[in-house]
Amino acid sequence: MAIPLLNYAPTTQNARVTGYEIPGDEQPKIYSAENLLSSGEMKDLIEAAYRQIFFHAFKRDREPFLESQLRNGQLTVRDFVRGLLLSNTYRRSFYNLNNNYRFVAQTVERVLGRKSHGQQEEIAWSIVIATKGLEGFVDALLESPEYLDSFGYDILPYQRRRVLPGRERGEQPTNIELPRYDAYHRNILGFPKMVWNGSIKTVPKRRPVAPGNPSDYLDMARAVTVGPRPGGSVALESMDYMRKVPRRSV
Repeated sequence: MAIPLLNYAPTTQNARVTGYEIPGDEQPKIYSAENLLSSGEMKDLIEAAYRQIFFHAFKRDREPFLESQLRNGQLTVRDFVRGLLLSNTYRRSFYNLNNNYRFVAQTVERVLGRKSHGQQEEIAWSIVIATKGLEGFVDALLESPEYLDSFGYDILPYQRRRVLPGRERGEQPTNIELPRYDAYHRNILGFPKMVWNGSIKTVPKRRPVAPGNPSDYLDMARAVTVGPRPGGSVALESMDYMRKVPRRSV
């Protein structure tokens, strides 16, 4: 018998009330496939999906089969997001590198577009992962009333209500707020660390003299060598000035 999802309360009142927001430069761009998209607009939607789920997708991380199905109308945006969440890249980069609580926080913020409501929600979804696995957890998120009411089948998830009226500073983006490695794994891997294979150059110490002192340039002036010009000198008596004067024929 499957354990039902535990109840959890929102951590802030902002999640309970529908916000009235004026679009601005800091508001996220909404990508939707409700209308017929051109090839360029569909490409932008696919790239935005990779940024939302993976943050960045290398060539080996892309899913060309899912992209083709989305372009041909065989998949909805919701199904495309599901395919990215169940891909080997997401499993390898997020599921295998974090415990269930942190993985829930990562996925909820990417799929539902908001931060998790504290430890209670993370525990509730962690039980779903333990009982139904990764696929059951992803399906439960995408079939939740919150996801369907906010994004439906054709709108790509985005970070909702990042900037709230009356707040001095908005929320940080998901990928800055929740990096791929948590503190535990960063400590195991030795992050942050610097790798330097070159030689270190030291700057020689100078005498404490006033700026613009001529003694600072004395060694440089002594190093300047003065000699004959590279082309050699030409005697003035050997120059034929008459031939150098241009003449005009009448």
